[in-house]
Amino acid sequence: MAQKMNHHSKNYLTTLREQARQSGGLKRIDAQHQRGKLTARERILELLDVNSFNEIDAMVSNGDVPISDNSALGDSVITGFGTIQGRTIFLYAQNFPVFGGSLSQIAAKKICKIMDLAIQNGSPCIGLIDSGGARIQEGIKSLAGYGDIFLRNVKSSGVIPQLSLILGPAAGGATYSPALTDFIFMTQDISQMYITGPKVVQAVTGEKSSLEELGGASVHSSKSGVAHFSTNDETECFKKVRKLLSFLPSNNMEEPPCIESYEDFDSYTDIDYQIDDIVPENPSEPYNMHEILVRILDNRDFFEIQSDFATNMIVGFGRIKGSTVGIVAQQPMNLAGVIDIDASVKSARFIRFCDSFNIPIITFADVPGFLPGIDQEHSGIIRHGAKLIFAYAEATVPKICIITRKAYGGAYIVMSSKGLSGDMNFAWPNSEIAVMGAEGAVDIIYNREISSSENPDKKRSELINDYKNELMNPYIAAEQGYIDEVIYPHESRRKIANALAMLKNKRDQSPPKKHGNIPL
Repeated sequence: MAQKMNHHSKNYLTTLREQARQSGGLKRIDAQHQRGKLTARERILELLDVNSFNEIDAMVSNGDVPISDNSALGDSVITGFGTIQGRTIFLYAQNFPVFGGSLSQIAAKKICKIMDLAIQNGSPCIGLIDSGGARIQEGIKSLAGYGDIFLRNVKSSGVIPQLSLILGPAAGGATYSPALTDFIFMTQDISQMYITGPKVVQAVTGEKSSLEELGGASVHSSKSGVAHFSTNDETECFKKVRKLLSFLPSNNMEEPPCIESYEDFDSYTDIDYQIDDIVPENPSEPYNMHEILVRILDNRDFFEIQSDFATNMIVGFGRIKGSTVGIVAQQPMNLAGVIDIDASVKSARFIRFCDSFNIPIITFADVPGFLPGIDQEHSGIIRHGAKLIFAYAEATVPKICIITRKAYGGAYIVMSSKGLSGDMNFAWPNSEIAVMGAEGAVDIIYNREISSSENPDKKRSELINDYKNELMNPYIAAEQGYIDEVIYPHESRRKIANALAMLKNKRDQSPPKKHGNIPL
């Protein structure tokens, strides 16, 4: 407990505040710095607006575990509220110098209080994670604390944005609170997430690995997809957090922020005609979808999410005329933009986040199909691909799709088509919409005719050209109303902006139900 002194003393409060400020003692704070890590309090002050932090429960202490002179009031977590870009944020930061940041019953109560305040006041909640896990000395009480936190994560989901910043270890059951939040940030060399550590893994499976190889930032941002962002250091992490929040509303009852500073393309003299030349005429030749996105979004600013995971699919935020939009797009430079399991899961979850927080979804489709293969089938491409269908069909926010080159088969349907209640669907003049590519279709439909021809190669080439001209061009789809308009690429920004303005008051309600049963 805090050192006893006369609470009527003039300096009593000052002494308690200083004791809380030096959480864990100077020796352990120095050890934290030697690991290349900031303390919990330093992190909070760097993340929030200057002089905006208000601490809550700074003088709470845990009577069940003796607190030595190296410990401090407040236990192993610092909690409170402040502002980021002037908007209220609730947050908690686990304090590794105090009992390794381990979760005690009282620390869990502090975190739960902050989470309750966040949801009651409709403000984002941020967790700064740096903890050795449950406090072993407390047994079931610390484990129960995790259950209380998980419950609030689920109740907050879709109501307020939840962010997790992994700035140290997160092991075992402690990893599931971040996993339940909307976005996870990790930092190279200091962040780890794993269910079981390297020693346990080696004992059970014989596999050897370091902490970084098992659950570091690179692994989770590129292989597992657990982390949405990987940064070089904590300062870069905090900058990205602030930028992400600039796109998001504070809660699901608000519209996303709208800013006034954007490039105005209302004049034809401001149109970027270079966009007309980005997509190659050869449907098999790759191009960089980012070149299209930056020419359509305000100020050429695209904030990508999970940039190193499932790189055949792009997701992220941008703005059109100052208003936030969510972007889902194929990347032809990677796997030709096919949809595989990871791409399906990545985009489906992003779409559901956008729908939860009133963010319109703009889709740029250039997709040859779903990725074929035994591994994909055995790993469940059917149920995982169905998540993407479910997400688009379930979303009631404005949904706009532009087909930039090709959209084949089931992949065409999946990418915000009219069949999944797409609001406005555009196609560029050279785009192709069909069950499959012309070559494959002709080989199936005209196999006998080609094989019996005097010149099979010539005949096949003629039939492919006929198929493309008669069945694959976007005007066929436009005739049927599946495409609302065929447009030139340089018209895309204007058409999207006009569609968003038209859809501003869109109302779309699902039949009464408790919730859907998304494929898992």
